[in-house]
Amino acid sequence: MRRAVVRRVWPDRLAVRLEEQRPAAIWQGDEGSDRLVNSLGEVFDANVGDVEDEGLPNFSGPEGSSAAMLAMYARLQPVFETLDASIDTLHLSRRGSWSVALDSGATVQLGRGSDDEVVARSARFARTLPQVTGRFNEPLESADLRHTDGYAVRLRGVTTNASH
Repeated sequence: MRRAVVRRVWPDRLAVRLEEQRPAAIWQGDEGSDRLVNSLGEVFDANVGDVEDEGLPNFSGPEGSSAAMLAMYARLQPVFETLDASIDTLHLSRRGSWSVALDSGATVQLGRGSDDEVVARSARFARTLPQVTGRFNEPLESADLRHTDGYAVRLRGVTTNASH
């Protein structure tokens, strides 16, 4: 329950209004106990095992960053959906660097910057990645978007080491 409001209605009644928590993500805190993030970006205590929606993303970041993380998730998820992927975990480091783990198991380092810069880098990556994966016909294992003029990728089963 997010909030309960009780007011007296004259002469002998009470009006009760309950506002329910709507879970939007699982908050993986530093203290080891998972909590939930509601649709307003607020972290609240609940039994995570009782949550009916098992498709909730995981958020991991500094205390007090849950609202910013929910907003970033809302902007990044559609970008990764263009790759037929979904964000399993969104992480924000204490230094402000973003990263995601996708439902495919791939990890993507998004780097630092304004929200617009991070989303623009991610969108550029999503537009061009199919050309790379299509050429080698292998799925993404990891990517690093922190480079100024491009990105680095690692595909499963592809190596740049020369055979001896």
